[in-house]
Amino acid sequence: MDTREGSRTAVLVCQARAVAHGRLAPDRFADPTASALLEPGELAAVEQARSGVPPEGWGPRMEYEFLRATAEGLAPRTVAVDDAVRERLHPQVVILGAGLDGRAWRMPELAGTAVFEVDHPRSQQDKRRRAAALSPPAGQIAFVPVDFTADRLDDSLDAAGHRTDRPTTWIWEGVVPYLTRAEAAATLQALAKASAPGSRLVVHYQAPSLVASLGRPVARAMRRLSRQPDPMAHEPWRSAWTPAAMRELLTGQGYAVARDTDLLTLAGALAMPVRSRRTLGSGRVLVADR
Repeated sequence: MDTREGSRTAVLVCQARAVAHGRLAPDRFADPTASALLEPGELAAVEQARSGVPPEGWGPRMEYEFLRATAEGLAPRTVAVDDAVRERLHPQVVILGAGLDGRAWRMPELAGTAVFEVDHPRSQQDKRRRAAALSPPAGQIAFVPVDFTADRLDDSLDAAGHRTDRPTTWIWEGVVPYLTRAEAAATLQALAKASAPGSRLVVHYQAPSLVASLGRPVARAMRRLSRQPDPMAHEPWRSAWTPAAMRELLTGQGYAVARDTDLLTLAGALAMPVRSRRTLGSGRVLVADR
């Protein structure tokens, strides 16, 4: 991430949720907070993608297709994470790399929950500015600024009031691909130490995929050629995990995997029309309990 500004990937993910809202799996997926967290220029691209009418010009057309494809993955991913949170309503929820996540505002089930949003200080500053337009959160919310190059996660959470003697649901969504394998392992170790028995971990990660590994650099090259902003310029993917490797990582820290499902299967369960089948097939959501 470019530390001079908030995460541009977080904006892209929020735009994709706004595109999917009311359009993809409308009986299961809804995120009314997404549009409220976006700025006018960001919303313009969302409205174009929602219209279903491709714009003229190579650059605008590419952004249109990219947003629609990203929305296809975000809808089943969001539903899977939300369902895992609802299944075990713990007194604490920690969202790692919270970005422009709206769960603390849009999930009434969190009314009795302390929600801790962990993110880089610059991204969090941007989030708090944008969230001023939202209604009050359902429960308590604490913003926990953490620069993982300089700060300890456990110390930061402790200072924010997180309790290690109470079960926690950890949401680790849209973060693991941007970490090296060593960084992911170190983060998981910190989570395990801060987790009381009964805690739950919900992880989104990427399985190895030739299509995905080639597709991202191609998309970036096309954005440069079309003079379109590149939200991934400072946030490259750094790791992919086979389901077996991810399971081994988690079991080594005392977690029992309840389920591990690819996004394509999750989309099928929602009866969603899918165009990017290969891309969704490599994204996965895993649920594990400790």
